[in-house]
Amino acid sequence: MSAADTDLRRLVAAELAEPVDPRVGEMAAALAAIHAGAARAVLFYGSCLRERQLEGLMLDFYLIVSDYRRAYRRGWLATANRLIPPNVFPFEHRGLTAKYAVLSEEDFARECRPQARSVSVWARFSQPSRLVWAADPAAADAAVDIIAEAAPTLFALTRPMMFGDMRYDPLAIFRAGYALTYAAELRAERRQRAGSIVDADPERYRRIGRAALARAEGGGAELGRRAAARAWRARQRKGKALTLLRLLKASATFANGIDYLAWKINRHAGTRIEVRPWQRRWPLVAGLILLPRLLKRGAIR
Repeated sequence: MSAADTDLRRLVAAELAEPVDPRVGEMAAALAAIHAGAARAVLFYGSCLRERQLEGLMLDFYLIVSDYRRAYRRGWLATANRLIPPNVFPFEHRGLTAKYAVLSEEDFARECRPQARSVSVWARFSQPSRLVWAADPAAADAAVDIIAEAAPTLFALTRPMMFGDMRYDPLAIFRAGYALTYAAELRAERRQRAGSIVDADPERYRRIGRAALARAEGGGAELGRRAAARAWRARQRKGKALTLLRLLKASATFANGIDYLAWKINRHAGTRIEVRPWQRRWPLVAGLILLPRLLKRGAIR
């Protein structure tokens, strides 16, 4: 491992080990217990990291498992998780609510690297997260190693799209990277959201970014800008299709998923979507009808 790799891993390990509200740790342990025998690590991420008042919020977790078949009692869930990862489920514990996504260690490792099937995982884990539960030290070390690949992946795929000195400005790279990834998913958030992620803690992104840049100096040749632009157009087409498939799949795994989807869009896009009784009974049909309307109105992009 090079000095640049060691420095980046040290920064990631320190961030993952930062303390969280004890209730988050309790919730993570309870969540892992549901998938006992398969659970390897539980990661806490998202806007709730910065919140002290957790009541009324939807916490976000990733559950990393050894194997999908060991994680589920029903085979179709394992198949769905393997074909269109991740599966997403709701979870409640002692008055707090959350949603959690399930990935195998193998898929997690791939999705934090440039060969990822979509931008979702490496984009999320280039942002702050916490390792709130691990099955053993080996599982914790594996999570650190994998997450340490997320920011370098963002830099490797984003820098070819940039010009001049901006290619060496960590904050500019993160902002450009998040703008590109937001365009590669169906998002309810406003366009300014990509930049506000970095602005919330610029010193953190500067530290991680410098380490990622130092590692990039010893890397291989980058794609040319035209080739990189073609690759991003392909990611955007594939990413939006995958987002739709995940939303449709969630109607089968997420209780009251249509209510959560409406809440999230209303919160981020300023809309006033009201869910009707028939939409709760037929969430898949409701989603197929609702999606074109939301796209036309610009509520999701």
